[in-house]
Amino acid sequence: MNIIEIQQTDSTNSWVARNSDGLEPPCLIYAAEQTAGRGQRGNYWESEPGMNLTASAFLHPAGVEPREQFVISEAIALAVVDFLSKLGVEATVKWPNDIYAGDKKICGILIEHSIFGREITRTIAGIGVNINQTDFVSNAPNPVSVKQITGKEHFIPEMASMLGDAVEIRMAQTAMPDKLHDEFMHSLWRGDGAMYTFFDRIANKRIEARIKSIAPDGILSLETTGGDVRNYAFKEVEFIL
Repeated sequence: MNIIEIQQTDSTNSWVARNSDGLEPPCLIYAAEQTAGRGQRGNYWESEPGMNLTASAFLHPAGVEPREQFVISEAIALAVVDFLSKLGVEATVKWPNDIYAGDKKICGILIEHSIFGREITRTIAGIGVNINQTDFVSNAPNPVSVKQITGKEHFIPEMASMLGDAVEIRMAQTAMPDKLHDEFMHSLWRGDGAMYTFFDRIANKRIEARIKSIAPDGILSLETTGGDVRNYAFKEVEFIL
């Protein structure tokens, strides 16, 4: 995968969207400084300049239909898990695609698709991994970095190359969606079948439930203590730490 370094941008996802006509997928663009990094739900992604890996993979996921687009999220999330494993960090995937080390967030992912008819024409996968930063000043509740876990610093350009390789390997596996999905389910944070506390935004109350399944379109199914199965799209349910 071609790796492109830029010094500063508002967000790498936005930069790729603006410059996509001059890019040949697959490629990974990373920035030394991101001034307006975007997370899920419009959140700001905190990253000290030069300390972390703030990148976007520009992809053409041939053969993936829009109704099955969550397989791309699975591939990207597992690529980050693979990447972190090589750095000595055991990570899991918090649905839909945050990456956790223990109960702390080490990576955020923001995936944006362009769809025409029954085809995903391009994907921009923003990936922000906390690498060397040790002091977090935003109100994010639970950030952690590779350095905080392992005590080791890493060279960001080398990290970008490693991540690009991991993304390319996992994206090739979208041709085997069932196998990829099984690995994703085995890598889920709080996916061990135990009961946990969630906040049901639809019912506006806390529930005790376990993760039952995730559909190809990303819908999460929870089974409550009473045996009811409830289905949730993104933003409709919240994990309680």
